[in-house]
Amino acid sequence: MPSAETPIDPIRAVTELLARLPGVGERTAQRLTFHLLRQDAAYTAALAAALTQLTRDVALCARCHDFTAGGTCAICRDARRDQALVCVVATPQDLHAVEATGEYRGLYHVLGGLLSPLEGVGPDNLRVRELVVRLGESAPREVILALRPSVEGESTSFYLQKLLKPLGVAVTVIASGVPMGGEIEYADRMTLARALTGRRPA
Repeated sequence: MPSAETPIDPIRAVTELLARLPGVGERTAQRLTFHLLRQDAAYTAALAAALTQLTRDVALCARCHDFTAGGTCAICRDARRDQALVCVVATPQDLHAVEATGEYRGLYHVLGGLLSPLEGVGPDNLRVRELVVRLGESAPREVILALRPSVEGESTSFYLQKLLKPLGVAVTVIASGVPMGGEIEYADRMTLARALTGRRPA
């Protein structure tokens, strides 16, 4: 007779899934799993439902490409935002880092990454074309490049400056303050706010 399949160990299964999260090693994943086991059933059921809803209902904003639960995000829908100001960032995390400073009241455009030829990431792999089309239609007063101060970030910034110049739009870059090689999303609010308000022409 064929042997019965080995039953799945739910503790191991959850631990392995958690360990795949960025910055979470196996020990931390195991600690989180046992923490969940100590919670009441209502909490774990709510967490499972929230994760299901996250993957089912969240998509990219049709305009700026941030994550949103609707077709267009709340920032893009907000008529009080400065519609003639567009801040270009690499990721949704960077967008929310800039937004958390409270110093910026314009709109955003999320590229979805940075140029990195060594990793096979070229302009066609980013939302560069969408940016050009958007700027051509809306003719903003200023485009702020808030990209990571790294080789990839500088290359992307330089590429965008050349690409946007024929459109006649003013292009600025955030001032120094975020350390070279640093991540926009991890910069403290004060440093990022100063870099944003002290931006300079590209």
